[in-house]
Amino acid sequence: MVHTFEVLVDIKEYADQANNSYQCGTSRYEINAESKEKADGMARIQARNEHPKGTEYDIRVTRLLK
Repeated sequence: MVHTFEVLVDIKEYADQANNSYQCGTSRYEINAESKEKADGMARIQARNEHPKGTEYDIRVTRLLK
């Protein structure tokens, strides 16, 4: 059975390799998946596609919406 999960992903993006400055942000996703583990993996893929310069992704499945 497929459920809708709310997933928050904290993303850290560095400006460039030579500089230590970075940006942090959080993206919220609603993921349709069969389990929390699958929702976690799908959110990671979506965050990497939207933020290709990201170096750290902290993923939290926060709640079951449907």
